[in-house]
Amino acid sequence: MPDFSKFFEISKNNYVRAALIALIAAAAVAFAYKPIALRDASPVVQSQDISEITHLAANKARLEYLLLAKPLSDFPRYVIKYKDSPQIHVVKVPSTTHANLEREVLLKNAIPYAIAQDAYLDSHKSVLADDAEQGGMWSEAGSLLARNAFGIVLLLFIVFAMKKGLPGMTGAPAAMIKPEHLKGSMDDLVGMEDIKQEVAHLEEMIRNRDLYRSHNIDKPFNVMLTGPAGTGKTKLAGYLAKKLDVPLITASGSALESGFVGGGSKALNAIYKKACKQGKCIIFLDEAQSLFMPRGRGEKKWEDDTANTLLSLLDGVKSDEGEGVIWVVASNFDDMNSQMDEAMLRRFSVKINFRLPNKSERRELLKVFLSKKDPGCIDWSHLNLDYAAEITANLSPALLETVVDRASMIAIQEKTLITTDVLFRAFERSTIGMTDRATTAELNKQRERVALHELGHFFMQIDPYLRAGMSWDEVKEKSHLLKISTESVSKIGALGYVLSSGEDVALQTLEEMEQDIMQLYGGVAAEELFYGARGISVGSQNDIQKVTAKLDLMVNRLSMYSRSKLDYTQLQRESHEESLKQVEAKADELYTRTLEAIKGYKSTIAELKDTLLERYVLSKDEVFELLEEMSEPCLKVA
Repeated sequence: MPDFSKFFEISKNNYVRAALIALIAAAAVAFAYKPIALRDASPVVQSQDISEITHLAANKARLEYLLLAKPLSDFPRYVIKYKDSPQIHVVKVPSTTHANLEREVLLKNAIPYAIAQDAYLDSHKSVLADDAEQGGMWSEAGSLLARNAFGIVLLLFIVFAMKKGLPGMTGAPAAMIKPEHLKGSMDDLVGMEDIKQEVAHLEEMIRNRDLYRSHNIDKPFNVMLTGPAGTGKTKLAGYLAKKLDVPLITASGSALESGFVGGGSKALNAIYKKACKQGKCIIFLDEAQSLFMPRGRGEKKWEDDTANTLLSLLDGVKSDEGEGVIWVVASNFDDMNSQMDEAMLRRFSVKINFRLPNKSERRELLKVFLSKKDPGCIDWSHLNLDYAAEITANLSPALLETVVDRASMIAIQEKTLITTDVLFRAFERSTIGMTDRATTAELNKQRERVALHELGHFFMQIDPYLRAGMSWDEVKEKSHLLKISTESVSKIGALGYVLSSGEDVALQTLEEMEQDIMQLYGGVAAEELFYGARGISVGSQNDIQKVTAKLDLMVNRLSMYSRSKLDYTQLQRESHEESLKQVEAKADELYTRTLEAIKGYKSTIAELKDTLLERYVLSKDEVFELLEEMSEPCLKVA
């Protein structure tokens, strides 16, 4: 038998070991109890192969004797002995088949045969024995095992799985990391002083449990981390475990559900038991937003099993074994922007809300990420971090790191250093994707339409500043434009785009939101201006989708155009008809205003269009340089 000891040393999964042991055991049993006639070179070979009878005619010369045993029974036996073989072949056939064989083979070919006498049968008892009878009771049991080895292995495997669980049946495995193996520190959270203070307070609470017990606070300090993806929630859990010098058990909340009833609950209980064995430990449950959804929404009772199990585990110390376990649960949503289960929220005494970095924090983050590279990789004299921080508004720390890494890739490919231009192209590549000039090179009519469309967006972006009578320098300073391009972008399926920097705005007014809608409408309005109402293309699909979502928010959710401030989405469906009419009315009003505004820029758009088609791409500096050469700031604006 092969040596499986090395496999057992390598394998870490109990279910693999159990399956292999069961398979080896079944194979061993099947071999041990295999019928003697098949295992050894026995003098008697039993079979039901009729071809052995039909081949007698060809082997007539070799035949020593042929006997018929029990010819009148339901299953007569043909006992065949060849001169050149020590074995006796016994072929068992049905009585109906025996009559045909006797007539068509034996008699027809004049093959001599006789009836087996009692004396012969007494001396060759195995001739009349069936396979299962040859080894008595043990042989019969062995034969049964041999025939059903696979089924037995499968049965043992299922029994083991029900007891121990299977991958996919108990959710994703939880990994435990010892504090000495955790990397990074709290200093890696650049800026974010408000979050650092919350963490420091949390650390103080955990270290001084006795003090809090004096205030009758004796339950675990379960922690809820919320905020956009990539803001450092996962890293924070690691930093906290490292600082408290306790192991960290990590698991994905989204991977707990396995499709098996009770799989998520079983996984959570297993994680909790694993943490309890460590004494003091942090359990970090990432991507757990699905567990915070209100329970009781589904018709099936077991759909909330995982959430119910988490609730019970979060509900305070049930015994001394779990008093050192702290749950840190992360979600990309919070109770301000989505409905969450109230009972679940009450389990968390500490809630830390992460946010996107502001401009100064983005600058510092970019500097930290760039400083980790070798000094010879960066041209600091040609790197404007203030500009880089400005154009990367609303990017998370994780995305900023992606931009820096992409800049390294571009620098390596082009055998150059990282500069402002390289960092800008890395930002463009990370946010928009690959651009392709060849796709639109021969599509002259489409390129002209795309150029007009994108210029329409741009002029509606700067329209409020021009109406305020600002100079071109002032407009340029206010504008968030980065570039206008007629290159295709496969990632978003566009034949052109306007790239603009974001703005660190947490709260928008009604006027600002309307201006955003008019900027989105600028592209389709420019198409109508130059090609007529029936010349509008499908290129505005993405813009219209964004407009619809924004108007739905303004009208239906925020009631911005109504004295009664209501969220109509929570009311009966009948009330939606009126709000739908209001959405349509506001869309019509804003599009009409956009179309009237864009008419004042028709000649300038036409002139800029030719230069854009020639160059494919115009930067912000190039656009405003051309505008200054063309005309005065007020361009036939009513």
